[in-house]
Amino acid sequence: LLEDFPGLGKTLIARSFSTVLGLDFKRIQFTPDLLPGDITGGYVLDRSNNRFQLRQGPVFTNIVLADEINRASPKTQSALLEAMQEGQVTLEGKSMSLPDPFLVMATQNPIEYEGTFPLPEAQLDRFMLKLSMGYPSLAEEREILNRRHARKQEDVELKAVTSAAKILKLRNAIEAIHVDTDLEEYIVRIVHETRTDRRVAVGASPRASLAFLKMARANAAMNGRDFILPDDIKRYAVPILSHRII
Repeated sequence: LLEDFPGLGKTLIARSFSTVLGLDFKRIQFTPDLLPGDITGGYVLDRSNNRFQLRQGPVFTNIVLADEINRASPKTQSALLEAMQEGQVTLEGKSMSLPDPFLVMATQNPIEYEGTFPLPEAQLDRFMLKLSMGYPSLAEEREILNRRHARKQEDVELKAVTSAAKILKLRNAIEAIHVDTDLEEYIVRIVHETRTDRRVAVGASPRASLAFLKMARANAAMNGRDFILPDDIKRYAVPILSHRII
């Protein structure tokens, strides 16, 4: 979940991410009049054959971008719940698996903006991470202008560096990263403290513990290690917990 002010490149990040991974990508612009069927698809009447045929919605892809997700009604937001948690969609009582790998990336503007619907806790909990970029520094914004001027076109040309099959192999390799029992205890204690501290009304769920485990393993692998360190856990404390506690 990418939450930040308009114009900071949230949509561009999601599109670039899918391009370099060599994955299929679809974008859904969330608006107040968007319906659940606009996301999942449904059965429509084919008059030539006089029968109903399935028309898959944009959620049937590798990476789906839910752009400005907090601008749609709660009913429409909930259409993503099953897809995010189970990797499947149920239409007319029939469950259909989504492509693998499957990832939902969502953007939202801060909730004090008009015409928005805050995401319910149950849906926020399904996002592994919540990230914010913030405004660029003076030097960074100058670099943005310099790069745009130098390339003489709006779009940045990106090339795929991997594929869906390779990503699945990498994901399986992460399972071999060693996690010491003391660090498992460390993760559990961090999450447990969010449920017992008097300053917190609602603490983090076991999904937070699992997110710590997954992100710590991935971070260790990206740093060339086959074991995790406490720093791998600390690094993701805010992105994992900030949207899960009240």
